[in-house]
Amino acid sequence: MGWQAPNMDGRTIAVTGASSGIGLWITLLLARAGADVVLLCRDTRRGERVATALRDEVRGASARVVRIDTSDLTSAREAGAALARLPRLDALVNNAGLVGGPARREVSADGHELTLATNALGHLALTHEVLESLERSSGRVVWMGSMSAKLVRPAPDDLELEHGYSPWRAYAQSKLVTHALGFELHRRLAARGSTVRSLVAHPGYSLPALAPSAGTLFTPPRPTALDRLQYPWAQGIDRGALPAVYAATAPEALSGQFHGPRGGLRGEPALSGGVAGVEGAGSHGTGGPGRRSVDPVVGAAVWSFATRACGLT
Repeated sequence: MGWQAPNMDGRTIAVTGASSGIGLWITLLLARAGADVVLLCRDTRRGERVATALRDEVRGASARVVRIDTSDLTSAREAGAALARLPRLDALVNNAGLVGGPARREVSADGHELTLATNALGHLALTHEVLESLERSSGRVVWMGSMSAKLVRPAPDDLELEHGYSPWRAYAQSKLVTHALGFELHRRLAARGSTVRSLVAHPGYSLPALAPSAGTLFTPPRPTALDRLQYPWAQGIDRGALPAVYAATAPEALSGQFHGPRGGLRGEPALSGGVAGVEGAGSHGTGGPGRRSVDPVVGAAVWSFATRACGLT
């Protein structure tokens, strides 16, 4: 049967981008494990439909919807304040992401490059709002990474890509920033003796067409010719959700670690690297986070930039 999440009865876990794609499967797997799930999504009407379907699919599931637009810092802060009012919060999965960005550079409501704002900055603002709640439950923050982060050399003086923008570069650089933020948060939490864990996970090479049906909650799309060409090295998004679920729930998953499919592209969730000082530290091979991601100099620089961008300094 492969790895399954431990019993999460009585735990509350929030997931951004929970109404579609990998985020939907993360939410479903957490609900199956017994967690009370919070669907953080931009379209609340769609979110409510997904929450209803989730309750139909998982008997006794507890699901609520909170609106967030991660490209908008005000929306992220408001969603964080709503989470902070919950009786408890055990984990936050920062999953929402813009993959296919605009052909030409666009900016968010706050004036930041849109893909960076959506994938990284909004999640940092959200995380900042809920850290006290997570501290009370010795909780976790899981940042959704990507292997694409290893394929780009960061432009430290141009993380907003005012020069040399392309949709692919914007996505890959935003994921490198996401990795660096997750690992730098670990360093800062550890330095102050916090019990909160900050981990990064990635889904490998995952396709919707390879995932199974899940009642009215999810129906896989008809595979395209391109999908079929990718089958030998791909897995379903249901499997791609597993590393994030593992990072959010497994007792042995430690702060500062990086988790992904065992084979890099697909497979059971496995420890694939991490920052210096934690078990499995390094930037191992195909499935690892990449050496820049775990570099403390990069982490400190990205943190300084991102906290200024989010108005946290």
